[in-house]
Amino acid sequence: MGRNAIILTVIGALVVTTALSSVYIVDEREKALVLQFGQIVSVKEEPGIGFKLPFLQNVVKYDDRILSRDIQPFEVTPLDDRRLIIDAFARYRISDVVRFRQATGAGGVAFAESRIDTILSAQMREVLGSVTSADILSANRAVLTDRIRERARAEANALGVEIVDVRIKRSDLPEQNLDATFARMRAEREREAADEIARGNEAAQRVRAQADRTVVEIVSDARRQAEITRGEADAERNRIFAEAFGKDPEFFEFYRSLAAYRAALLAGNSTMVMAPDSEFFNYLRSAEPSGRATTASPPPPPPAAPAPEGGAPASE
Repeated sequence: MGRNAIILTVIGALVVTTALSSVYIVDEREKALVLQFGQIVSVKEEPGIGFKLPFLQNVVKYDDRILSRDIQPFEVTPLDDRRLIIDAFARYRISDVVRFRQATGAGGVAFAESRIDTILSAQMREVLGSVTSADILSANRAVLTDRIRERARAEANALGVEIVDVRIKRSDLPEQNLDATFARMRAEREREAADEIARGNEAAQRVRAQADRTVVEIVSDARRQAEITRGEADAERNRIFAEAFGKDPEFFEFYRSLAAYRAALLAGNSTMVMAPDSEFFNYLRSAEPSGRATTASPPPPPPAAPAPEGGAPASE
């Protein structure tokens, strides 16, 4: 009785094991191949439960999502011989699992990624080597990566792989070229700075010359106006003097004499050499009943100065 129970238990375990080994599950992120002695028997691309022969067949699953692959940095030489270190990455997916299995065998994804690296490196060297470094470093880089992707996609199809995208992460100069490049960039910036300084100095000279010209014009006009005003004032003064002289010649002579005394008899200037009977002393002598010793003819009115520019006469 006990022996039969053990046999039944073993048989039941074998049945369960056989049943479980004949069932496999594929989720929505995967594709599966059923292999028998290394040969492809069936393909399971839809998610769900699949069946296979236990112990004779096995299932190989591949990721159906878009995968990312970082490419090892490598050196390219553009048309202008400025070597660049390119660091790029690619995104790909397994589009045909049957062809992928036939191309990669047991190597699987590791072998496929190695082949993808080789394909992309070759295409990048060819495309980037046909343009200048300025094109690689500019916004045109997106056009170049699209060209690389299209050319690499044709080769990757043989692996059952679709290249979805290719992008360049960095493009740097080799270490040995950095110093020379920085020196050239510094010299170029210094030259541009010198040009800007020269243009600024030229503009400053123009502004300064215009300002100096404006100053001269303003000062000249102000002097002209001042001379006109001074000439008009001198003319008015001469008119007043002439009018006063005409009204009372004797008082005018007396006033002029006092002004001459005030100007001549200053401190430190009290020594004069002249004849005692000079008319200069008429108002300093002893007064006669008429108030003076002799009568001198009245001096003429001051001559009018020549008229300055502006038309008004000027005084002496």
